Amino acid sequence: MKGIIVHGGAWNIPKELHSAHLKGCKKAVEIGYEYLDEDVLKAVVEAIAYMEDDETFDAGIGSFLNEDGEVEMDAIVFDGKNRRFGSVCAVKRIKNPARVANLICNEENFSILVGEGAEKYACDKGFELIENRILVTEREINRWKEMRKNNFKPSMAFSTVGCVAVDSNGNVACATSTGGTPMKKKGRVGDTPIPGAGTYATPFGGASSTGYGETILRAMLAKNVCDLIERGYDVFYACRKGIEKLAEFENGFGGVIAMNNKGEYGFSFNTPYMAIAFKSEEESFCRI
Repeated sequence: MKGIIVHGGAWNIPKELHSAHLKGCKKAVEIGYEYLDEDVLKAVVEAIAYMEDDETFDAGIGSFLNEDGEVEMDAIVFDGKNRRFGSVCAVKRIKNPARVANLICNEENFSILVGEGAEKYACDKGFELIENRILVTEREINRWKEMRKNNFKPSMAFSTVGCVAVDSNGNVACATSTGGTPMKKKGRVGDTPIPGAGTYATPFGGASSTGYGETILRAMLAKNVCDLIERGYDVFYACRKGIEKLAEFENGFGGVIAMNNKGEYGFSFNTPYMAIAFKSEEESFCRI
């Protein structure tokens, strides 16, 4: 059974932002669902590209700012059928990092490109490079200024976006995109674009996570979930066990969504809220 699930981050999402998170997630699954019969990779990329263009989320326009007040973004696209992936890291001038990651997924000689190298690749492939200021929103400038007043105290905000989809033939794909954490170190790369940590997919299932990146990297959250799915466990059980393992680590906060190749979905989180939407032929929902 074909289906698609997205998340818009797992953190203490302010009540005044709930509506925007729900609206953005709902629209993203609707967009992605329309592409499922055409190409499961295109479905996850189009869903994430929409969220990158939505200022609500920490991806693309509206991303959190680093210590220098700039947007630096990471993204990954994962094809479960052949376990291939493409990642971009610490890019500043690409409007939709997920689209570039999708192209890298097809490359033979590399899987991850960073910074200026990733931007040069995008430019060579016909993408327009934009000024970083176009990605910066007033909301995030204000957040950045407030954090500077508080001696750069980190903020526990994780509004990364992710998507997992399965087509009618059981092919699995997933994508995740992020601007990282507020006031992060310049050049910092989190869990999102690292296979097995923030994102993973196999012929049996796929997972996309969000949360405290350094801990997710140590816990290998997405791969843990996918390993359980491959062993035949229920998807909700796999997600719950993944989050339980994450919680064993210091700062083990986050959430994960997943699907198996039968189109069954699951999710789990240990933060106050997680924005999630799902759509299939038989069911659809949006929750926070």
